[in-house]
Parts: sequence; C-alpha cells; structure tokens
Amino acid sequence: MPDNDPLVPDPGPRANTGAPPSAPSPGIVLMPHTHWDREWYEPHDVFRLRLVHVLDDVVGRLEADPELRFTLDGQAAAIEDYLAIRPEHTERVRVLVERGQLALGPFLILLDEFCCDGETIVRNLELGIASSERLGGFMPVGYLPDMFGHAAQMPQILRGFGISHAALWRGVPDVVREHGFAWRAPDGSAVRCEYLFDSYGSALDLFAGPGRLGELSSRYRGQTRSWYGEDPVLGMLGSDHSAPWPDLMERVRAHNTALAATGAPALGVATLAEYLADRPSDTDALAALRTVPGELRSHARGNLLPGVFSIRTNLKALMADAELALTRAERLDALYSVEDHRAFFDLAWHRVVESSAHDSITGCGVDETADQVGARLASAAHIGRAVTGRVAAALAQSVPSDAFVVLNTLPWARRVQAEVIVEGDEPPAGAQVLDEHETTLGDETMDSADLVRILRRIHGRELFGQLITDYAWGEGSLRFEVAEVADTPFDLAALTAEITERASVPGTRPWRVVTLAQPRRRLLLDVEVPALGHVAVRPSEAVGVPATTSATERHLANGLLDVVVAGDGTLTLTGSDGTVLHGVGRLVDEGDRGDAYNFAPLAGASALDTPTCVHVAVVAAGPLRAAVEIERRYDVPVRVDPEDRDRRLDETEELHTRMLVEVRAGEPFARLTVTLTNTVREHRLRLHVPLGEPITQSASAGQFAVTRRGRTGEGGWGEFPLPTFPATGFVSAGNAHVLLAKLTEYEVVTPQDGSPRSDDEAGSDEEAGDELALTLVRAVGMMSVNVHPLRDEPAGPQIPVPGAQYVGTEVTTKLAVLARAGGWEAAETAHWAEVFRHDAVVQRGSAPAGGPLPAPVTGPSLEGPAVLSSLRSLRDGDSGVLEARLASVSDTSAAVRFVDPSGAAWRATDLRGHPTGERVNDGVMQVGAWSVRTLRRAAVTSTGVDAGGAADRR
Repeated sequence: MPDNDPLVPDPGPRANTGAPPSAPSPGIVLMPHTHWDREWYEPHDVFRLRLVHVLDDVVGRLEADPELRFTLDGQAAAIEDYLAIRPEHTERVRVLVERGQLALGPFLILLDEFCCDGETIVRNLELGIASSERLGGFMPVGYLPDMFGHAAQMPQILRGFGISHAALWRGVPDVVREHGFAWRAPDGSAVRCEYLFDSYGSALDLFAGPGRLGELSSRYRGQTRSWYGEDPVLGMLGSDHSAPWPDLMERVRAHNTALAATGAPALGVATLAEYLADRPSDTDALAALRTVPGELRSHARGNLLPGVFSIRTNLKALMADAELALTRAERLDALYSVEDHRAFFDLAWHRVVESSAHDSITGCGVDETADQVGARLASAAHIGRAVTGRVAAALAQSVPSDAFVVLNTLPWARRVQAEVIVEGDEPPAGAQVLDEHETTLGDETMDSADLVRILRRIHGRELFGQLITDYAWGEGSLRFEVAEVADTPFDLAALTAEITERASVPGTRPWRVVTLAQPRRRLLLDVEVPALGHVAVRPSEAVGVPATTSATERHLANGLLDVVVAGDGTLTLTGSDGTVLHGVGRLVDEGDRGDAYNFAPLAGASALDTPTCVHVAVVAAGPLRAAVEIERRYDVPVRVDPEDRDRRLDETEELHTRMLVEVRAGEPFARLTVTLTNTVREHRLRLHVPLGEPITQSASAGQFAVTRRGRTGEGGWGEFPLPTFPATGFVSAGNAHVLLAKLTEYEVVTPQDGSPRSDDEAGSDEEAGDELALTLVRAVGMMSVNVHPLRDEPAGPQIPVPGAQYVGTEVTTKLAVLARAGGWEAAETAHWAEVFRHDAVVQRGSAPAGGPLPAPVTGPSLEGPAVLSSLRSLRDGDSGVLEARLASVSDTSAAVRFVDPSGAAWRATDLRGHPTGERVNDGVMQVGAWSVRTLRRAAVTSTGVDAGGAADRR
C-alpha cells in the first residue's frame, strides 16, 4: 500500500500505545480517567488548584502500582497546567508516560469543533502532540468525549497526523448499534471510531455498592452484549474533575481472584490506546464496519446543546478576529519579514487554541470564564496585528512618504479598496473622499508664564500625533503647523529658547496658541494588487475609475448588484443574473426562557419585527463605495415574566439598531454591518434573509468543509432537536448566500401564515417562501436551568450568569448577502467569502517624499477550486521551510495550481510535515474532493518574495 494512502495506520513519532497489564482475558476493560473541564462553572485557576491536588494523588498511585493506568482526557493542557505548578514532577511524569501508565494528548485542549476554524484544529493537534512528546509520547487516539457534536473533516485531520482511531460520545446517529464504526470525512479519509454510547462514565455504576462488583459487572456485560458481541467491553471509569478510587486496583484484583466462584467477567485496566491496540483500523478492517459519513450532529443518544453557538456572540467574533489576524500575519511574515516572530506566533496560537475549549469559546461557563477567554483571544489578535504592522512598516521603508504600500493576503491578484489619509487642499481626482479631518487640533489662550507648558507636549517634533512643519510668532499669538509627513527643517532648541525668553518677561500677557493641521482627508483608492504581494501607490497619481457605484436613501447599485431600501428598513437585492431577494435584513425578536446551552421558546408568545421608527442616511455615494445607514428602533419587552415563563412582561425598553449597507465596485454582494447595544433580557434577536421559495436543505462552510443539512435534526434522547446549526465561512440556502465574519447560528424557517412581512413582500404571495434566520444576539441569565422545556436534564449547575444577558453590551455583526441562482458553487461563494474577510493591508511610506515607486512584488498564487488555509515559516530540522496548506472546496477531484515566483520546488506532506510522495509538478497537483493538502519547500533568500530570514531561523 502506498505511503500516502490516507488509511495507512501510522501512530507517528513517539506515539505511546503502551502495553496492557497482565490479567485474565478481560470481559470488561476499565479505563480510569478524568474529564477535566479546564474552565467552566469556575475560572481556570480555581479548577487548576483542584487539578494539581488530583494529579498529585494520581502520580503517586501510578508510581506505587505499575498495573494502574490513567488517561488524562486527551488534552495536554491538563499536564501543562499541572507542571506549571509542580515543575519538580516533570521527570516523574515522563517516566509514567514512557512506561505506558499515563496517557497524554493528542490534543492540547478538548475543543468545540464548530466554534473555531479548521486551521485552529490543526494547530491544536500540533501543540498537543509536541507537548506530549516532550513528556514521553502522545496517545494516538482522537479522544473527543464531550464535544457538542463533531465536524465532518475531523477524520481527515486525524489521519493527517497519523492517528487512525477516534473515540467519542455525542452526535452519533441512531443507526449505529455497534461499539465501533468507520467515521468517514468528505474526502474519503476514515478512522475507526470507538462509540462511547453510554457517555464517558459508563462503568461508574459497577462500583456503586460494596461487595457487588461481581453482580454488577455481570449485569453490565449482559446489558452491553448487543453492542460488543464477544469483544471486551470498554468501561469508562471517570467523571468530571475526579480521580480513580484509591482502592481501585485492590478491588479489581480481588474480583479477578474470585472469578471461578462468581462467574463474573474478568476486569482489565488499560489506557484508551491499550484498549484499541487490538482493533485494526486499516482499509479492510474499516470496510467491515458500518460507515458513518460527515458531521455528527444527531441528538439520538446524547444532548448536543446547540444554544452554545449563539450565546455570548462577542466571544465568537473575538475567535474569528484572532484566527484571521494570525493567519494573515503569518503569510506576510513568511514572505516578507527578515525578523524572527516565531515566539510571538507560538504564544498567540497557544492562547487561541486554549480558548477553543468546549466550555470556553462556547460561552456556557460563568462570567469570569468568559472574561478570561475574551482577554486571551484579544491578546492573540493583538500579536497578529503587531506582526502585520511590523512587516508592512519594513516594506514601507522603500516607499516614498507621499505614497502607500498596499498588501494582499489572498493568493490571487485582485482589485482592492485601500483607505488612506492624505493632505492637501484638493483631493486627488482618482479617489473617493470618505471624510475630512478637523484641521484645528488646538486653540487656547494662556499667560506668558504658562508658555513653557507647550514644550512638555512636544516630543522631538511630534505634537498632537503629527509632526511640526513650521511655527510663527505673531502679536500675542503662536501658530504651529503640523502634518503627518515633515520634509522641512525644525529646530527644537531654537523654539525652546524663544518660548523661555517670552515666558520670563515680567507681568502677565495673554497668548493665543493655535495648532493647525494641513487639510486631511480619508480617501478610498482603487488598487490592483498581485497575489500575496504588494504594490506602492501614490494618491496624487491615482487613475480615476468609472462611476460604478451610487447611493441615495432608497437605492444603491454597482453594476453587479441593485439594492432597494424599503420603508421598514428591509432590502430588496437583485443580483447580476436577475435573482431577486425581498425583505432582506428584517429583524425578528422573541423571548427566550432557556439557558446558555439551549434556546427555549415561549408557548404562545408572538415574535416582534415591526420597528417604531426608521431613519435612512447616505454615508458614501460612490464612485468606489456606496453605503447607507439604516437606523431602526423597536419597543421590546424588558424580559420574560418571572411568574409566567411562557410570556414576556408588558414593560418595554427601546432597542436601537443601526445597519450599514455597503456595496463596493466589483463585488456582487451587499455588505451588512448590524450594530446594537442590548437593552433587554431573555430574548433572541435574528436577522432574516427571505429566500423567495421553499427549500429542503442548506449548506454551510466551516472546518475545511461545506456541509449540506436538511430541515430537521434527529432526536431520540432527552433533548428536542431544534434545527439550528453553526456556520463559519458562509451559509447558502436557495438563491441566497450569506458570507460570514464569525461563527453564526442559523435556521431555515417558514414564516407562519399571517405573519408580518416587509413592505416589499406585502402583496407578493407568489414570491413568499422560506427564510434564513441568523442569530445576532441571544441573551439569558442562567448557565443551565434545572427544568427546561426542550431538555430533560440539566446541562450543568444552575448558576446565574448576568453577563450573558449582554445588557449594555455592544454587539456588531458583519455579514454580506449575495443573490444568485444555481447554488453556492455557481455563485462562487467560497471565493467571495475569502474576499469578504480579507481587506487590504495599507501602510504609509517612510522614505523621502517624491521618490520613485518600487516595482510591484508578486507572491505565490493559487488557481483552481481551493482556498489557502495557511502559509507560514517553520523549522524542519536544521533548515528553514515555507509551509502552505490548501483546502479543496469542490465535490469533485480537480487540478489545483500553486504557482511560486521563486521557482522553488514544493513537496507534499501530511499534517506532521512527513513527505507523502504525492507528485507536485510545477506547482500543479490533482486535489481530491474536499482534500486538505499541505506543501513544503525550502526557504529562498531573495530581496523580494520570501526573504527567507525568518524561515532560516526557524
């Protein structure tokens, strides 16, 4: 079988499968473990204190009993947290890992697979495996015990790291009736999946009563025989934040000694990897198992808790911002930096990954936890922004100060809109003026003795954030002139002497001190930028463009899209192919009696969607960008009635929303930015996109896949399967394609007969149909409620979380709507979703003004049905390398071309960087449907693309 066959089992370097202890052939194999929520109903450091004491005990007992085993929850963050407090125990831990008694990894954190991007899942495994290997090896099992459903591409990601087994609980469809099945990703990769159908504490009841282990183990073996047949039963022996019983091994040995008398099944003790070591995961073995394709989001035997996708939505925005900031910064750093930012990226990605934990990014913890998650994600984004600014500033050193360098972080040439600030009395003819800046920065009167205060404001020649270009004394006056760029001499010593002289004159004299900036304007330039490259532009030389975009209070257009604003503030979009969407942007508010985990509708309560006031104003009129702002005000009930939870109080509070509607030249979609400050409690606010027809399925992008979903979810457990779903990159339904800037919960809904419609929809029954409802805000006050109308059991402790009500919190949601018939593929939605998220990076030049502009520089370019997930510098042994990761966005195999102007040869690798042997000829490769492909090449030293300095040091 070829080395690059995705089904070849390969545990990877130092994967620790261990060896099971000697014992009678077990009928039940116990897996002692803990499920360690790193932060949840307590913040991280509270749980860490508990963790340290638990692991102190576990480490000591593992050392004392070589037959005891412990699986540390599949996440290396737990052992990192422990050793940060107990560094003196590092060698003790390493010995236990190498002996196979303690199983670590492979993940850094037990993530929520839908609340982060696919690239973050890859970095999670990278960090977790590296951390575990430093301590003796990683567990080669994708252990996913408590995630709220599972992403379709997880089998492909696991295989990419040489992991051929998974083990999980939630989301498996009811059709599965065996303890093992083949879980297949959209690209065809598959892993053997051990189904924890009775959750991760299935064997706890065996030890429920003293002296009953034989009886209870026999009963349990019989109850599970239909699942396991003659295979040993996997008994999950552990729970949240707990350690095995101190006398576990004594009880197991006593039980096994008495087998002849009791007839009970023998008990073994093993790590998860040891239990799975005898279960083959090669192609033939998987072919003999039931195959389950794609994402796992069934409620059949476990709660999925889908409300976590809509609670604390600002956390989801921070995650998306951090991921985008880092991947953009890595691209620019890899190609154009000669400095080593590796430590910064390592720190930032660690913060992102640890924030992706399934009780962290989901927002279903206490307020303290949410605050800490938000701070970590914001700091990660700051690092990305700082690296990007550093790289751009270095490139700007060769660009004159009256020009700007514009950088493209996408792998194809395109036209971008670059925002710049320029000075001068008249704006350049080829630019669009967005706004004009204030010219008077300071105007005050002071006595002579106070003139010296002026010197405290001046640093070098900087004053009020700009540079002094001139100053002049008048009769009782001093006037400063400042600008962003100064090309005239300035003598601070002379100014100091002049101020000191005037301040020392006896008596008081009033002086008027005025600081004037040159006229400054924020302009929009139309710039053509090379693929992953940069170009210098001088605004004064900007070429005028045809007036393609225009705006009035009721109409926006750009030649590809037509937008009409109705009296109620909703929109009618007409796409370039004639597709019409009526009523886009209708806001619908309803009460929510649920909790952080699950939405709960109010019985009989009607939704609210009629604004009390609508105001529309033109913000930009073209020719490059046209925009209007639509203000809508709603009188919304202040909360659910505490005495009758199926109704809302009559008292209302005004909810003020602003929706910026923007069309840009060359874009076939309308950008919408909805901003509000939440004023009410216990409600859900959604933005609707009517589809004009009934539909049977939707498609949403995220985690290296586009997943097609029906209108319903599979139930069967104690949770009603509300058909609300997650989307990360975009969601498409019918002829509407919504591009997203963050994880967004959506649902396809059918408006009830007689429900209100927008002005444009009224009287258009022939065009009525289903609608996409996208959640903007969901606000509740309890982490979990004990009694929930759609869930039989609590999801956690009933703890107040006032911060999740979001009262006084500003929420901004950015999305775009594209109207096009034929499905998401015909609309090129994957391409436009990348364009929507990647604005240009712009930096003012710092070389002397008036000089020649440097030539444009082109980076690697991508052609074919794929997107670029990552481009970064790495160290491979003693050499620096460039790594690129491409993700197919096609249902069929296709040729993809990754063209590198350096001429260096790329080689295909798996996600660990191991060569696969796949051919890459002149950057061209055949990429299978939904395949993720990783390429590496040596760093190239040049003065243009791929400066190589950073890569050479990594």
